[in-house]
Amino acid sequence: MDELAKRLRSARAILVLTGAGMSAESGLPTFRGDDGYWRNHRVEDLASPQGFARDPLTVWRWYNERIQRCRGAEPNAGHYALAQLEAMITNMTLATQNVDSLHARAGSKNVLELHGHLREAGCTGCNATLPLANGLDENLIDHSCGGRFRPQVVWFGEALPRDVWARAEHAAAQADVILLVGTSAQVYPAAALALQNDRAFIAEINPGATGLSERCDCVIREGAAVALHAMMKALRQKE
Repeated sequence: MDELAKRLRSARAILVLTGAGMSAESGLPTFRGDDGYWRNHRVEDLASPQGFARDPLTVWRWYNERIQRCRGAEPNAGHYALAQLEAMITNMTLATQNVDSLHARAGSKNVLELHGHLREAGCTGCNATLPLANGLDENLIDHSCGGRFRPQVVWFGEALPRDVWARAEHAAAQADVILLVGTSAQVYPAAALALQNDRAFIAEINPGATGLSERCDCVIREGAAVALHAMMKALRQKE
């Protein structure tokens, strides 16, 4: 932790990449844990264009449940710690694989939502959108233009938003420190951000080993809330 704090103090640019583990301590299940969202469903049925085309009602019932969970969740100490870090660092980019908007609610401003968000639904046939504060009324799935409203998230088999990904790649290339928090490093291309800069100091905060652990210069085996709070405490101490 002291070494990570030292690196952060001297960094001119930082990239933070967060995954589902970041929000686990806010009560939102991870996707690949024992209590993950995928446990009772096939991925292809719930998070792909093909699954949505086959059964949009089932997909929306599942997403409406997720939206309610996200709305009921609160940012944890880790979310707030990253917002505080951003206030201390001139050039910090936070790229997240999460769609729960908890980083923004905690006060982070330079957030790249790699996999989209659950704040709106977008029509597959036109540019119409609908707010999703309480989910989507099942009667509104079919739009008058002939399209269907779907969550504004990136599904399996779909490309990440081009502009968001370009900004994330640029941030990774410029970073002196790349901090990986609560990500399994199994979902690409997001996980590849940590591999695009040979000179960056790479730190991982995650309770268990990931596919990137061996590539990291620093590994902290703690949950996000505990570790990031401790990180900020160490960062504020004088060298």
